[in-house]
Amino acid sequence: MKTDLNELRQLCQAILARHGFLVEHQHSITETLLTAQQDDCHSHGVWRLLGVLDTWRQGKLAADVLPYISHEAGAVVKIDARMGPAPTAFALGLPKLMACARRFGVGILAINHCVHFSALWVEIEQLTRAGLVALNMTPSHAWVAPAGSTKPLLGTNPIGFGFPRANADEPYVFDFATSASARGEIQLRQRAGQPLEAGWAIDAQGQPTLDATAALAGAMLTFGGHKGSALATMVELLAGPLIGDLSSQESMAFADGTATLPYGGEIIIAIDPAFLLGDEADAHLARAEALLDQFNPAGARLPSQRRFQARQRNREQGGVVVDESVLAELRALLD
Repeated sequence: MKTDLNELRQLCQAILARHGFLVEHQHSITETLLTAQQDDCHSHGVWRLLGVLDTWRQGKLAADVLPYISHEAGAVVKIDARMGPAPTAFALGLPKLMACARRFGVGILAINHCVHFSALWVEIEQLTRAGLVALNMTPSHAWVAPAGSTKPLLGTNPIGFGFPRANADEPYVFDFATSASARGEIQLRQRAGQPLEAGWAIDAQGQPTLDATAALAGAMLTFGGHKGSALATMVELLAGPLIGDLSSQESMAFADGTATLPYGGEIIIAIDPAFLLGDEADAHLARAEALLDQFNPAGARLPSQRRFQARQRNREQGGVVVDESVLAELRALLD
């Protein structure tokens, strides 16, 4: 169903307000979800508001506290989200992170004790549009079996990356789970009664399955076999113990059997190419442009190009597509 973006924004904010979320959380959660919806990435769009509220009802998400800066030294900033939503903590840390990158050439933002439910590119784009190179990652719940195993030990553990482009309309950005599919995509296919793709998951007996319900009761698989497993493990270490936060297994234990969103940490690294390259910055960034400019003529699509096209199309059409059943569930939350 085509829905006016402003009406959808008002609906999401009203729902969050009804359930006691502070204004800062209302704004950060809504804008994050609307960005994904506008980009036709429905698995990370307003549907996730249902999971946010379920997590709050289970006492695994704080709606009435704000994050604070817990540590700031050199190029490092740490934010304690106090069991609140990650986007609000990121909004607090973003100016500090950019200032560190400008001053030291690199900045590291560690967000602790947050509930993460959103697409990483939403954060990455804010950094690339400021002219910074950016990398971020976060663990999740232990839903994913590493290559060679049938036991879920890892999270979906997404990685986001962005590189600014001075001579292009949009930055170079990618964001992907280290699992073969995002968890949300499997859940949406379960809602729609649609089969999965081969290689996405195994059932509780460790057998390959195309059934979404069986997959959710079994384990997801990494992409690329042992290579995806290695990247997922890297995320566990960098965004878990390295910043003093939970692994995906520990996040699952925190959930204590509830179907709630992942709880833990996120690491964001920003690099200022002007600081790193000095007087040669323009020349070397031009070389980067020359590389990226070859992709489309060669028949390749750069990551996020489809999202940017969807965003522009939806803006011109003045609305976004929302599944009717999802919209009905959201509206019912105000009854």
